[in-house]
Amino acid sequence: MIGYVKGILEEIEEDCVIVDVNGLGIRILAGGALASQMLALGSEVKIYTYTYVKEDAFQLYGFISKDELSLFKKLITVSGIGPKGAASILSAFSAEDLRYAIYAGDIKTISKAPGIGKKTAERLVLELKDKVELDYQADTLLGQLADESVGSAEPNNRKDAIEALTALGYSSMDAAKAVKQADPNADMDVDVEDILKAALKYLM
Repeated sequence: MIGYVKGILEEIEEDCVIVDVNGLGIRILAGGALASQMLALGSEVKIYTYTYVKEDAFQLYGFISKDELSLFKKLITVSGIGPKGAASILSAFSAEDLRYAIYAGDIKTISKAPGIGKKTAERLVLELKDKVELDYQADTLLGQLADESVGSAEPNNRKDAIEALTALGYSSMDAAKAVKQADPNADMDVDVEDILKAALKYLM
């Protein structure tokens, strides 16, 4: 397996890039942020890759970061999602946003990805929720919003703020991100109304 490709960016096509590695042009299918990244021709690039081999093809899928690659590998373990579908999902969402959506069980948001219907999104959440590693501390994002915390009411306040935002029509993912952004200091006592006002300002 090829872990990464490092060389000079020679060509950018609609769905792939070609990297010159010591005179050898390597074609890498664009996955995740690589599909939209503004890369300059002639610049040196380092692209993390996943090698996909089948009877009639040998393909490399490329990613800007190890984080994206790691999430891609998890996605292709889900029944019904192949490399092309996983790359499509990561082109629609950043790795961070997709983790938020999976952790929050936000089927509506995930199903917006190209080629991903409601049933596939439900299966994705079911199969990956326990496997996804939240690099942004799940306790801060949603875990602290649960009733598990001892001796403090303010995590419930953040949970209530998220529920209020979802009632207003925001997705669980957007609501959780807004509350986290609006109330980053978990040590301060803040009531629901103040959290909600700050979160709405962030969303608007």
